[in-house]
Amino acid sequence: MKNRTGRRKNQRNKKPFYLIIGIIAAVLVAIAIFFGYNYWRNEQRKEQANQTALAFVEALENQEYEELTSFISNSSIEEIGYTKEEVQERYTTIYDGIGVNEVAASHVEVVEENENDLFRLNYTLDMTTALGDLSAQTYITELVETEDGFTVNWDPSLIFPEMETGDTVRIEFQTGKRGNLLDRNGDLLAGEGTAWEAGLYPALLGEGEERAENLQTIADTFDVSIDELENVLSASWVTEESFVPFKMVDDNNTPEVNGVMYQETTARTYPLGEAAAHLIGYVGEVFAEDIEEDPTLQAGDIIGKSGLEATFDERLRGSRGGEITILDDAGETRSIIQEAPVENGEDIQLTIDSTLQEEYYTGFNDESGAAVVTEPHSGELLVLTSSPSYDPTLMTRGISNEEYQNYVEDEETPFLPRYTARYAPASTFKVITAAIGLDSGATTLDETHTITGLEWQKDESWGNYKVTRVSDQPTEVNLEDALVYSDNIFFAREALEMGPETFMNGLTQFPFGESFNLPISMQPAQITNSGSFDSEMLMVDTAFGQGQLLMSPLHQAVFYSPFANGGELIAPKIELNADNQETIQPISQETAETVKSLLTEVVNNPNGTAHTLSDASTSLAAKTGTAEVQDSDSSEDTSTNGFLLAFDAENNSFLSLILIENNSGAGVVDQFAPVLNQQ
Repeated sequence: MKNRTGRRKNQRNKKPFYLIIGIIAAVLVAIAIFFGYNYWRNEQRKEQANQTALAFVEALENQEYEELTSFISNSSIEEIGYTKEEVQERYTTIYDGIGVNEVAASHVEVVEENENDLFRLNYTLDMTTALGDLSAQTYITELVETEDGFTVNWDPSLIFPEMETGDTVRIEFQTGKRGNLLDRNGDLLAGEGTAWEAGLYPALLGEGEERAENLQTIADTFDVSIDELENVLSASWVTEESFVPFKMVDDNNTPEVNGVMYQETTARTYPLGEAAAHLIGYVGEVFAEDIEEDPTLQAGDIIGKSGLEATFDERLRGSRGGEITILDDAGETRSIIQEAPVENGEDIQLTIDSTLQEEYYTGFNDESGAAVVTEPHSGELLVLTSSPSYDPTLMTRGISNEEYQNYVEDEETPFLPRYTARYAPASTFKVITAAIGLDSGATTLDETHTITGLEWQKDESWGNYKVTRVSDQPTEVNLEDALVYSDNIFFAREALEMGPETFMNGLTQFPFGESFNLPISMQPAQITNSGSFDSEMLMVDTAFGQGQLLMSPLHQAVFYSPFANGGELIAPKIELNADNQETIQPISQETAETVKSLLTEVVNNPNGTAHTLSDASTSLAAKTGTAEVQDSDSSEDTSTNGFLLAFDAENNSFLSLILIENNSGAGVVDQFAPVLNQQ
């Protein structure tokens, strides 16, 4: 009995012990759950805060300001008197106004502040403005927790760190001087010059009907609209005593009109005018599409619109300078965000000779054509001119719709730079056929062809196709005779003797199909459409410069330069200080000298097609060409284009290639003899 009682006591003593253990375990579990839940909840909050921060920053990078405002705290903007729409408008007005672009965020960090149970957002923005790359901007703000997650505590310092409520941002530009285009002697081809500006003087316009009549007279006289005049007069700065400019005018076109005054100003000037318009081009104000392509441009900026003004625009324009500042509500400078120094544009010196350019252009006497003059030993281009042309000053200073339409509708296409347009080169190309024959051994100086009559064909397999020549004298024709008389039949027969493989191999020694490294747009020269001779007739046509052969006057000048340069062809260049150009030798020196000697006979021989040039001050070598051009609207009507190749046979100082449309080679010689004989 005694022992059983002891066991019962031990069992009763163990029950409180197990109860205590159970309570402790329950407390520990509760504590674990509590801390676990808090940890999980805190991690959830961190994740939500990070998501808001990343979304806000991404909207900034994408410049999606409406999206950005969906992440900002309502209470923060209400406190400073803003709405979300006004925040969006502030970003748009300020960032777009200073040309903000390429926004990139870095160092994005969300930091928990345990003391305040808040999260702090830190980030850095890199961006470009209209003044270039802006130094990194560092931003700090808080993330505010709401029932729906986190929002960004916003104030103007998130536009720029030093901004406060009521501040504005101002950008001021300083435009560097546009660089000049100069000729080889340093003479101006494009640059700053003086001009006259017509301006309205409101005090003299009168009131009511008098004002309306005066404005109508001004509109009619200067070919502007009433709306344009009213628009300039409505500017906020205009007073009764203001000079309100509305049009640039020539100094010899300043008519006396009631309400109009004139003042001298500076403007882009083109001393050669029409003589160099296609090459030099002109400048004008940017269009909306220009700004889309280059966001650093601003409305009112002047850029190159055509020619070398456009090609060299970035170099000529230089870099814009200026200052972006934060102004307080009193208009005082709070801080400077960005400064950029002004850099003037580069002066670019060309190989062009202004005097020669003007002489050759004048030589066309308003006929349609082009002239190219080179220095064969250097590849330098002395002349690139095209006729008819247009007035670059008129294009720059404000051309009327009527004047522009007159250019566009002109059948002579004055905007076309004919020196890069492709034509069949005609008989000038015989110099290359002759050289290929001599180099291959298929042609010799002693060989003759007996040719009678004005027409010839190989045999009946040619059907109705026949080769014609302009003179039936002489009948025994050698290479010299063929060049002097420009005999198509001789060169047709020489091409047949060479055969298509030899002839094509010789042609491909010249840079057909290649683009010269020039800041001028043009298609490559071509031998045939397919790249091979599809028939004997096509091959012989090619031999005397017809068929499917297409070359611009510039191509011709370059391709023929080996005859004035010991067989070497140097790629052309237009910048005087550019690197030396690539050199190839498509023909041997001996052949080049032989052909040059024969071309002097084209001038010296009284029967030569270029004999008119024999009065030149130096010995000239020359070759003429007359290309038949079939009317695209008729299978029977044809016209002709005249070509002249002429170069200095004594000193190799220049080589000219001249084209006149609707003319003959002989006609070009007669028209340009005065220019070439004194060169």
